[in-house]
Amino acid sequence: MTGQWVFGYGSLVSPVSFGHTLQRALTPGVDFFEAEIVGYGRRWNYGTSYQFTSFDDRSPEPKRWEFVALGLVPAGGESTNGVIGWVDESEIAALDARERNYDRVDVTAGTAIQADVRKAVGDAPIVTYVPRPEPVALYEDARDRGVAAITRRYWDLVDGAFGDLGADRRERYHATTPAPDIPVIEQPEHEIPDRHRGRRA
Repeated sequence: MTGQWVFGYGSLVSPVSFGHTLQRALTPGVDFFEAEIVGYGRRWNYGTSYQFTSFDDRSPEPKRWEFVALGLVPAGGESTNGVIGWVDESEIAALDARERNYDRVDVTAGTAIQADVRKAVGDAPIVTYVPRPEPVALYEDARDRGVAAITRRYWDLVDGAFGDLGADRRERYHATTPAPDIPVIEQPEHEIPDRHRGRRA
């Protein structure tokens, strides 16, 4: 069976969210393991074309927000914790569609895996998704216009997924991810994507 391991550092840390895209369950310890990559830093820098309407503490009127998610940037001296999940060749197109406007980058050489996991991982490549310049520019523009936001549901999904790996993993996630320079906003229930419904903290 051919395929590759995909390193997740945001919503893909949740096996439920990851599995939603693959339309199958991912099983920790079988096709889903903890991992870390060096030479990249996690950032709140991925601007999307997805918009939602919600309220802001600063205004009584509803406001149209542009959703921002997590991305990676090349960063010497930094490392990013997360997971790797197995993706068959027949499944990678679905994941590429989900991670549109990210480049799929080979990070095999820079991935650290526990020794007892190495045998299960084998020699298959390890890739991750890095934002292209366009969504980063989209985020920066929305931020500068005061309309960029992270949804509370996405924030809780990622936070909870790292918490499920362990309190120390969650602490490392927060310690190595610079605080966002945009607000975290409640999103109307009917506008929440299915893959972001895996957890509500």
